[in-house]
Amino acid sequence: MERDYRTGDILRVSCPYTEARVTRVPTAHDPHVVVEWPWWSVDPDCDWVDWNGQVALVGDPASYEWDDELFRTEPAAQRLVVGATCRVGIPPTTVHVVSVEHYDPPLETGRLPRPRRHVAVLRAGRSYDAELDELDVEQGYEIDPDDDMPIALDLLFRPYAFLAGGDEVADAAGRAWRFDAPWDWHPFDGADAREPVWPLTLLYRGGPADEATAAAVARATRTGSHREELRRWTELARARPTRGKR
Repeated sequence: MERDYRTGDILRVSCPYTEARVTRVPTAHDPHVVVEWPWWSVDPDCDWVDWNGQVALVGDPASYEWDDELFRTEPAAQRLVVGATCRVGIPPTTVHVVSVEHYDPPLETGRLPRPRRHVAVLRAGRSYDAELDELDVEQGYEIDPDDDMPIALDLLFRPYAFLAGGDEVADAAGRAWRFDAPWDWHPFDGADAREPVWPLTLLYRGGPADEATAAAVARATRTGSHREELRRWTELARARPTRGKR
């Protein structure tokens, strides 16, 4: 069964180290190490992207891109030479999801398999910058969870796991809200948003809430609070919450 991912998820990502041949090493002007990628294959039906079977990774820890890169080499890139064999993989790393994009039809990248979705993540300790988003500056690392790389994405924490995007709820203070993402709540009264007061009553989920689903939400919010969800998330992500991303 295909696992779903959503904004706010805290994940542990890893990928077993696999042998790869080095074709370029970092220089004073280029922080990347290039290897013959041990996964993926050329897409013979893509006539506008000519992929050469190689992938560039950030190999210089002094580069501003270092924290965006998840893959590492063994030995470190500074000890590699062209033609040598290294191992490339992802050591277990805690990340938080900042967006999930779906593609229909799948993207043409010159490689197979063609991505049907991308999960963009940031390392724990890094926050999403909305101002950079407005400037169309890419942030984080995009992962295709469905391709043939043996990447493991283990869910550590999902805030508001008992709600789904678009749910409408009433809170203990008598206000009605629409839930779009854990830190993206919209009150129907138009007043300052702040946060819903637990416990919550599910009113609508693609239609009037059924009794069993509404009872599950009521049980989940009988104790705790919005701030407790945020506190737990912040402890794991060590970052500011991402609001308004899907």
